[in-house]
Amino acid sequence: MEAPKSNASEFSVSEIAQAVKRTVEDSFGYVRVRGEISGFRGQHSSGHAYFTLKDQAAAIDAVVWKGNYAKLSFKPEEGLEVIATGRLTTFPRSSKYQIVIDNIEPAGAGALMALLEERRKKLLAEGLFARERKKTLPYLPRVIGVITSPTGAVIRDILHRLDDRFPTHVLVWPVRVQGDTCAPEVVNAIAGFNAMSADGAIPRPDLLIVARGGGSIEDLWGFNEESVVRAVADSTIPIISAVGHETDTTLIDYASDMRAPTPTAAAEAAVPVRAELIGYVEDLGQRQRNATRRQATSARDRLRAATAGLPRASDLVATQRQRLDHAASNLLGGLRHASQAKAIQFERLKPRHNPSLLTRRTGELSERLVNVSRRGEAGLRKSVDRTRLLFDPVAQKLLPAKRTLLERKAAQLARVAGKLSPSGLRNELRQAQNHLRPLAARLSPAIVRQLRERSQRLGAIEKLLTSLSYTNVLARGYALVRDAQGNLVGSKQALDPGDALNVTFNDGDIGVTVSGAPVKSKKKVRSEPEGGEQKSLF
Repeated sequence: MEAPKSNASEFSVSEIAQAVKRTVEDSFGYVRVRGEISGFRGQHSSGHAYFTLKDQAAAIDAVVWKGNYAKLSFKPEEGLEVIATGRLTTFPRSSKYQIVIDNIEPAGAGALMALLEERRKKLLAEGLFARERKKTLPYLPRVIGVITSPTGAVIRDILHRLDDRFPTHVLVWPVRVQGDTCAPEVVNAIAGFNAMSADGAIPRPDLLIVARGGGSIEDLWGFNEESVVRAVADSTIPIISAVGHETDTTLIDYASDMRAPTPTAAAEAAVPVRAELIGYVEDLGQRQRNATRRQATSARDRLRAATAGLPRASDLVATQRQRLDHAASNLLGGLRHASQAKAIQFERLKPRHNPSLLTRRTGELSERLVNVSRRGEAGLRKSVDRTRLLFDPVAQKLLPAKRTLLERKAAQLARVAGKLSPSGLRNELRQAQNHLRPLAARLSPAIVRQLRERSQRLGAIEKLLTSLSYTNVLARGYALVRDAQGNLVGSKQALDPGDALNVTFNDGDIGVTVSGAPVKSKKKVRSEPEGGEQKSLF
């Protein structure tokens, strides 16, 4: 039974997918979505980032293109609740809808604290906060580098406190202490101070102070960035962190070599009191002078006692010096013999690997092959003609001889028939048949054998001609080039622009004219893949 036909329109899968894509993009367009990041494993090898935004009841795929990822002020983290802003669209290849994110921001202070704790545990597990990594602060730094805002009260407090305790050369690297550019500017400042040369035009600091006044967690977030923490941990110059008030704690405090509760306390920890240092230095100087006198006296006595029992220096190295001279003399001879052997070996191999010789040998073999193929074809043709000349006269004589023989035998039979009676004639015929029957039996195999031998000889000659013929070379893609006079052309030096040539291919001949310039091969243009800008992960 024939199935009933429907009047409903037929759509292809691509048409349905594009229609759904347009509907989703037109209906929603630019949206803000709040959810928890799941499945984030960092950037893909293409530079894009793929993850999922989910809540208690649903999930949506999310993608951040490579160009937008670099501009994000807040990078995605696994398990963090965020507010993502972007465009809703679909991915027709897998029948999914997704959000293309342009910006990401944390969903409140609670999310920031959760992210801060998770990041602290991660960096702690890597050992960036270990006590063994912390460096000892210099007791009296000659140059102190301060990384802070040049216009705030922090730098004035630090300079004032340093001037009271111990005037020191201070280098200020101005940075923004909050906002999107805070973290990269602090990282660049730390790297810049570490890159300075100790004997350069600008002296390299012996100690760094990273300082900022108090503020909210959002204001201090630049000092919680992973890049800043890693820059502090990797710094070869000791660092004192003085970010916020005494109750404020940032991740940079864990990675620094010392945490100061305030910028003023950082200045106090950086240098000692000058008057106390002068008294301490004078006391150390006196103690050092006394100790030096005692050490010099004791060392002089021990040196005199040890000198008496020491052998001469020349006796200690005499044997080693002789062994070195002997090895040096043998080394020169060995190098000379090895060089001569390699030179002889190279000269033996050199004639067999001469490029011009190989080229000339290849040309000679090619010419010999062409000549042999011509000679084989001409020889086969001559052999066939010679055989035809041998057998044609015999064939022409065979028919008259046969007719003469038949006439002679008929006359003999007629004479014998006239003389013999019917019974005698039958006896003669029987004797003739008995005489001819063995001859006929011998003649038939002989003819077959002669035909087989001729056929084998002809087949061998045909195989030889086929193997030596240049047509097999043409069948492999080569061509035979002749000039206007029919002579073979073996090199480009024999040609001039404008000469007419005849090129023989496997399937026929063609006439060409020499232009003088080689034809450049055209590269195939790779076709662009169809579909949208979304790339597959597999």
